[in-house]
Amino acid sequence: MSTRRKATLADVAARAGVSTTTASYVLNARSQQMRIATETQDRVHRAVAELAYRPNRSARSLRTRKTASLAVISDFVASGHFASGMLAGASVAARAHDHVLLIGETQGDPDIEHRLIEEMLDRQVDGFVLASLVHRVADVPRMLTDQATIPTVLLNCVDRSRPLPAVVPDEVEGGRLAARLLLDAGCADSIVVVGQDPTADALAGPLRWEGVTAALAASGRRLAGLIPCDWNVGEAHAAVSRWLAEGAHPRGMVCMNDRIALGTYQALDDHRLRVGRDVAVVSFDGTELATWLRPQVSSVALPFAELGSAAVELLMREGGPGHEVHRLSMPLVAGESAQLE
Repeated sequence: MSTRRKATLADVAARAGVSTTTASYVLNARSQQMRIATETQDRVHRAVAELAYRPNRSARSLRTRKTASLAVISDFVASGHFASGMLAGASVAARAHDHVLLIGETQGDPDIEHRLIEEMLDRQVDGFVLASLVHRVADVPRMLTDQATIPTVLLNCVDRSRPLPAVVPDEVEGGRLAARLLLDAGCADSIVVVGQDPTADALAGPLRWEGVTAALAASGRRLAGLIPCDWNVGEAHAAVSRWLAEGAHPRGMVCMNDRIALGTYQALDDHRLRVGRDVAVVSFDGTELATWLRPQVSSVALPFAELGSAAVELLMREGGPGHEVHRLSMPLVAGESAQLE
């Protein structure tokens, strides 16, 4: 059985009618620096396509001291369907920059995190993305921050003590959006929040609360109350049921996530209150669950894919990622729940 010889850079240069050095400059994005004519660049790229040429990664790595690989270290992101969109977005962005992702998951264990970072450093990755399932304050390992030549970007978290670059959802603006939906529905002075963030160092709950109360204050109103519960279906159902049994008459309810919204729907139905007619409801996260509730709940979504993509783009930015926290808008997954008859 015959095997086809792999095309070399010399083959590309010969097909394009240029020197091997010129072909190398074109393929290593140095055309402008070396003042190579556009027509010459086009001939080189045509030759690459015609010969199905693929560069030798090992040789390029030795020459440029770059491995075209990025490390993504997460706690529970990779194993969870909910936040895996972050990895998908990061992967697409990495491919656009001709890089691959090396992914490691710590399961929240600092020792595993330490070993994974050491392994990635040994592999000489070009940069790190540290990702969190929950938007929170994190303790970034010193072994990364002390590596001044290795850029690091935080994804869905911020560092506790140092100004590291980060990409996070704009939870405050998301809270404002949720409150404005209920105000537009005519809920006025009877808006309550369901859910109190149970996670230590979490930022999503407090920041969403800040946005909700700020939007109400801007309209001259105040939050009517809080129904505390963990962020799951059963706790929400029990808490809202107790609250309704005490004689409460809600008009607008902000559920801190879609699981809370499901429990709230069930409790309202138990008390013969209809979402979208008697009570307006808005939620957060924009999960698939939100699309199955009837009426569909309006949910302020976490832009997971965009977060992952932005983190890689920041990491690959010429001149380095800087030190800023970048906040991405949370889009609305519109349903029929945030209205009243």
